[in-house]
This record gives sequence, structure tokens and C-alpha cells, in this order.
Amino acid sequence: EVQLQASGGGLVQAGGSLRLSCVAPGFLFDDYAIGWFRQAPGKEREGVSCVSSSDGITYHTDSVKGRFTISSDNAKNMVYLQMNSLKPEDTGVYYCAAARMRVPTQWLLFSLCRNVEMDYWGKGTQVTVSS
Repeated sequence: EVQLQASGGGLVQAGGSLRLSCVAPGFLFDDYAIGWFRQAPGKEREGVSCVSSSDGITYHTDSVKGRFTISSDNAKNMVYLQMNSLKPEDTGVYYCAAARMRVPTQWLLFSLCRNVEMDYWGKGTQVTVSS
């Protein structure tokens, strides 16, 4: 069983910051897309930010550009999501997930993340932003 473990969620006031961490098996850092997805109550799960493990290309959905930054530390098998200037609409359960990239291209990374087409999922961590 492939396990990804997310942590770092919590309750924060609007304008505040949080950093989410995801520890993943080492093989996911070889030609995989690893990313963060969130689901708010009553809404579909959406792709927030993804990174290509082989070349570091990143994707951020429009609503978080300039506020969130995804990064990976391949030596530590970790992926992070730094979230700044948080808004109440960022509230949701955040999941770490991964998908194989047979050909690591920007187009494929963006497609996998936008369409939430991931192969492996971890349990989520709750992020609540109060107004």
C-alpha cells in the first residue's frame, strides 16, 4: 500500500500563514507529479498546487497564485505547501496525492492537477481560515 501522509493543517485567521507537509515513498520522487488538493464542504475536490518530481515544474491554480508555493525536498521525500495571505475560501480538507508522469511535461503536470487525476492519495489535513 502506497502511503502519503499530510500534516500541518489547523485554524488560522484570515491573512495568516500555514505550511503543509507531505511525506511520501521515495519512488514517487522519480517521474511523478505530487500535489495538493482540497475539498470544501459541498464542493468537488480541486487541484491546488502540483510539482513534477523530476524537473521541479510547478502548477498553481489561479486562486492561489502569488499566495501559495509548492516545493519538494527529494532527499527527504517531502513535499511542502507554503500558504500565505490565507482567505476564508481556502478552508477545506487538504490532501497530498501523486500520479505517474510517463513523459514529464508541463502540459501533463497541469492536466493531472487540474483534472484531479492522481494514482495515490493520502488522508487529508483540515485547514480552517476564520474571517
